[in-house]
Amino acid sequence: MHQALLNIVDIVVAAGGKPSDVVRLTWFVTDKATYVENQRAVGAAYREVFGKHFPAMSMLVVTGLVEDDALVEIEATAQLN
Repeated sequence: MHQALLNIVDIVVAAGGKPSDVVRLTWFVTDKATYVENQRAVGAAYREVFGKHFPAMSMLVVTGLVEDDALVEIEATAQLN
């Protein structure tokens, strides 16, 4: 999850933006219980990457992701001016 957030920021920055230009995140997780159990670590990693910027977010629990070993995918939308 931390790496996925870093990847999002890297892409936005490469396009000329900044983390605060992210306006939406959709999280896809394979195990809700694991997510809830690790919520403190998730929050810490999120704040490390995005600080106090909180765009609109939603989370979906899914049965699987493209990468078999992945536990989370994060889709982002950024608005660059």
